[in-house]
Amino acid sequence: MRIDKLLSDMGLATRSEARAACKAGQITVDGVPVKDSSSHVDPGKRRIVFRGREISYRKYTYVMLNKPEGYVSATEDSKLPVVTELLDGELRRMELFPVGRLDRDTTGLMILTNNGPLAHRVLSPKHHVPKVYRFTAAEPMADGVEEHFRDGVTLADGYECKSALIELDPDRMGGFITLTEGKYHQIKRMVASTHNRVVTLERITFGGIELDTGLARGEYRMLTPEEIALLEKQN
Repeated sequence: MRIDKLLSDMGLATRSEARAACKAGQITVDGVPVKDSSSHVDPGKRRIVFRGREISYRKYTYVMLNKPEGYVSATEDSKLPVVTELLDGELRRMELFPVGRLDRDTTGLMILTNNGPLAHRVLSPKHHVPKVYRFTAAEPMADGVEEHFRDGVTLADGYECKSALIELDPDRMGGFITLTEGKYHQIKRMVASTHNRVVTLERITFGGIELDTGLARGEYRMLTPEEIALLEKQN
């Protein structure tokens, strides 16, 4: 792999910045300064140091974000802030994108990556990746809603949702909903079909990965190897 591409893929430097760093002697391979940023190197077999920092190359990056309200699940928007703006400059340069969408006012677990094939796979309807949401409602949920969700809610536009699990709090003012699909405003529309309204909505798991309770709204961390393995085994 070319050294400038390696640094660019990792968000550490643009191609021109890598070229300048080489000329300044700021990139070494096995302790030897590299003068040409187009030089090829095997990152799995060589010790690469960029500006005093040893580089551990990874082809793909995975980030867990605790999404706050007010942010759009996108990489750009002409009017509203997007979730990628919450990342630091290095990660932002890696062109990460959100895996799936959360509504602007929905909070909680969001995964960002640059692994397009994996994102496509886990979002495909045929893979039925489970997602769990914590919600509160404007009024107590109606009797029989558990069966209503289990049998598959028919939305106002005629769409027939897949079977979903709803587990209610004792006061029936909220609880947990597990989906295996992700249609536009789906939970809000499902709750609306019972003549009620969602007040707050937070995603707490995605494909078995749980939201890190140590992350405040707007904070993020890298996925652990175990969490990445959970994503990769979705089928």
